[in-house]
Amino acid sequence: QKFTMRTFGFASAALALIASSSFCDAFAPARHSAFGVAQKMSAVEEAPTKDLSEIAQKIRNIAVIAHVDHGKTTLVDALIRQSGVFRDQGQQDDAGNCVMDSEDQEKERGITILAKNLAVVRNGVKINIMDTPGHADFGGEVERILNMADGVLLVVDSVEGPKPQTRFVLDKALRKGMNALVVVNKVDRPAARPDYVVDKVFDLFVELGATDKQTDFSVVYASGLLGKSGLEPDQLEDDMGPLFDTVMTAIDPPVIESIESDDLQCLVSNIDYDPFKGKMGIARISRGSVKAGQAVALARPEKAKKTGRVASLSVFDNLGKVEVDYACAGEIIMFTGFDNVEIGDTLITNEAGGVNAAEPLPPIAVEQPTVRMTIGVNKSPLAGREGKFLTSRMIRDRLFKELDRNVALQVAETESADRYEVSGRGQLHLTVLIESMRREGFELEVGPPSVIYMENEETGKMEEPWEAVEVRVPEEYVGSCVDLFNQRKGELQDMGLEEGEGMSVVKYLVPTRGMLGLRSALLSATRGTAIIDSVFDSYKERIQGEIQGRDKGSLLAFADGVASTFGLEGAQERGKLMASPGDEVYKGMILGIHQRPGDLEVNVCKTKALTNMRSANKGITIGLTSAIEMSLDGCVEYLAADEILEVTPSTFRMSKNPVFAKKGRKN
Repeated sequence: QKFTMRTFGFASAALALIASSSFCDAFAPARHSAFGVAQKMSAVEEAPTKDLSEIAQKIRNIAVIAHVDHGKTTLVDALIRQSGVFRDQGQQDDAGNCVMDSEDQEKERGITILAKNLAVVRNGVKINIMDTPGHADFGGEVERILNMADGVLLVVDSVEGPKPQTRFVLDKALRKGMNALVVVNKVDRPAARPDYVVDKVFDLFVELGATDKQTDFSVVYASGLLGKSGLEPDQLEDDMGPLFDTVMTAIDPPVIESIESDDLQCLVSNIDYDPFKGKMGIARISRGSVKAGQAVALARPEKAKKTGRVASLSVFDNLGKVEVDYACAGEIIMFTGFDNVEIGDTLITNEAGGVNAAEPLPPIAVEQPTVRMTIGVNKSPLAGREGKFLTSRMIRDRLFKELDRNVALQVAETESADRYEVSGRGQLHLTVLIESMRREGFELEVGPPSVIYMENEETGKMEEPWEAVEVRVPEEYVGSCVDLFNQRKGELQDMGLEEGEGMSVVKYLVPTRGMLGLRSALLSATRGTAIIDSVFDSYKERIQGEIQGRDKGSLLAFADGVASTFGLEGAQERGKLMASPGDEVYKGMILGIHQRPGDLEVNVCKTKALTNMRSANKGITIGLTSAIEMSLDGCVEYLAADEILEVTPSTFRMSKNPVFAKKGRKN
């Protein structure tokens, strides 16, 4: 009984202590400001008074830019792992490699598709890091992310040196007046030549018209895979310390002119979605400050304002985000409260009706698209068997929803109510969208890619896009590559032997029309050894006449039915098959690649006639060769002007466009 009374008395005292406000305040989860300083601040409290230069020194905003496959995401992974983001080794192992490439397609393709933000703290300084795509087709991601950065980490391969996309992304950064920290990555490769690469990078800076300050860049040598870095290529330390230290000195802190609430200017550069909070704008505060619950407006030049309040305010914290009550200039924030927020909007104050509000910033300008495709309702005889989303309204809503995040994409209505014209930076840009829709359960009918022509306002002539192409290939295949480029109306820019690995480098300017379908032909001609890089160069006068596409026709299904082994054995003598026994086919469906120019109809549904006569060669069987497995990118490259692609959640089928069959060849 005494024990029970003592226990009850202790519990009562504990409850009284917990109920006290001082105890609650002592253990309440403090909200962290943008600079990692624990503080409690409501939406009505004033911001702490601080020296502007002191605030600026506590933060760095850097974008990591590079050519595709130069180890950019691997390098960012090494920075994450050495910043104390993971609790222990077990959590680190669970995260795996390439933590930033979290999308399924990014993991499968081995490339970065979407730009992503994270933040790490090093010696009391918060470093906002933005990982960007390296492929030219996703250049729109790079352009808008650069609006949130004060400097860039230019990652260059220690063997390959600057490549076409390196030039593209660096040019964008230099035009914005940013300083670059050059990171020579993969110095652990046996063929590494860091001094040669640094010289080539310097030449590139000069070619792009960099200022004296920009050309006086700092260089760090690193191996993202091993997690090592150093100021000399042969003196690497066992961590990323030298890279972190150089970031502090080489990258300028943000320029903060004011942290007054009325001066708020915050350009929205990205959009995210939370299932509980809805649409979230990601932006960098250029001037002023913002609080949770503050009356604000989204503005654009010469457009009506969209007014509301900041429902929640967050900043990036390691790989996630943390809610704060206050953030000021220099910080990158995420905010909710506007379902109609768009990339390019400027967040400004709307207190007192916005009388003292600042002017909106110029919206983000991105390069125009160069390639377009049609996406519409699947109307094949086998349509509607697998997909969940089949109607034109569903397809239309999904395409226009994509415009919220994908600023380089354009969607337009066509004369047909069930087909839409989608324009992007390149073929890969569009196929990534189609693949995403396919995995979501859409059934689509996709037309062949075509280039976008523009009229020169000065000369009045039609112009078409050209691409700068660089191919690294073994010397014995150089002749095959040159032949293919010449057939596609390419202009030779440079050709030579690369030091170190014995590879030849061929550089061409090729019309984008000629690049459609060229990658597959180059890989076939070089037995898969060619490494192809291309980037948009400029618009030039349109070449008259047609550019040669594929030199072989298609094998077409003669009738509807199910492909049989007997029928396929006869058809495989005519070319390479894409169909297997048991596949459902329909008239006009593409079953394989004809061995000659022109199309040929084959009957793959026929079965062997059954008789009571014994044949002398009855026991002899020909045997089927394995069918060609075509990926989405392979199918799109294969399509001719009169062919279409049927996309379902589990199958790709190509066929002749019935519209062309009705109109005839003349039209």
